[in-house]
Amino acid sequence: MKKKVIVGMSGGVDSSVTAQLLLELGYDVIGVTMKIWPESNTCDKIREGGCCSLSAVEDARQVANQLGIPFYVMNFQEVFEKTVIDYFVAEYLQGKTPNPCIACNKYVKFEALLNKALAMGIDYVATGHYARVVAENGRYLIKKSATATKDQTYALYNLTQAQLKHILMPLGDYTKEQTREIANRLGLSTANKRDSQEICFVEDNNYARFITERTGQTGEKGNFVDAFGHVLGQHKGIFHYTVGQRKGLGIAFGKPMYVLKVDIAKNEVVLGEAGQEFAKSLIATHLNFVPLDSLQAPVTLGVKVRYSAKEAKALVTPFEQNGMAKVELLFDTPQRAITPGQAVVFYDGDYLVGGGTIE
Repeated sequence: MKKKVIVGMSGGVDSSVTAQLLLELGYDVIGVTMKIWPESNTCDKIREGGCCSLSAVEDARQVANQLGIPFYVMNFQEVFEKTVIDYFVAEYLQGKTPNPCIACNKYVKFEALLNKALAMGIDYVATGHYARVVAENGRYLIKKSATATKDQTYALYNLTQAQLKHILMPLGDYTKEQTREIANRLGLSTANKRDSQEICFVEDNNYARFITERTGQTGEKGNFVDAFGHVLGQHKGIFHYTVGQRKGLGIAFGKPMYVLKVDIAKNEVVLGEAGQEFAKSLIATHLNFVPLDSLQAPVTLGVKVRYSAKEAKALVTPFEQNGMAKVELLFDTPQRAITPGQAVVFYDGDYLVGGGTIE
């Protein structure tokens, strides 16, 4: 019997071609779009074609019809709201900068959807991520995409062995250009659809407005201060700012100033001049490792402190604090805007070693 696979179809070209490639490999393919958007969300009007929009469902349905595969919409609204949206808001209110796409991968795509698939007797879940899942030496590993410009392994460091056993990512061996060529050759309706860039549930990328509308909080005013505590002006609420931010501070200083720290305890935003936003070390927690269960000794690895950052060498040292596993990283060269709440991800060549949350 053919192995069955659910393809998470977002209405974009990547998931569309993923479904086609799996058909060519002989799988029994089922297309599924996850209903995750809140009922009150109007992102379909603001960002037509985004992965949370109603139009995305119709795009996915049309591709499924073109490919001749069954198509369903599954409701994951409750788990998405709890594990992604509520987390997103809570992190900003604590002066941190969340990564909702990583939370969505962890709790929705590769937990809720995968569990649903397995309960239905389906063997795999597949997505349009540019990454490679391989089995080596009795363990499932994640390798970088064949094309560095589109590699998406940064967002996948939380995957477990139990999950990887049932995950397929066929686009890991393709470039984005090849993906579009396949879609165009097949005449798929999504072939030239542009990629969605912003957070899917935040209209016009205005995080502060979204938080205010959701919580009723407008932000308690406080002080901008320099690294020595000298008051430079007044901010409009800590959730309006993130480490490394230069624009949108709401006050002119006559020279570029960057957010160095958001101090929730003092309700202060610490600013500094260009160059002061670099640091050589960080501590991370909420760790997950892919090729091993845990890190037992210091090791030098390639590290990314954000999705768009260049990989940098760092000594990664494990330690325990109050019963929680953590790592300290010491970089060979200072890194810009190391941001609490963001993911830090470790690599050994092409292999994803793991990652955690910057504390």
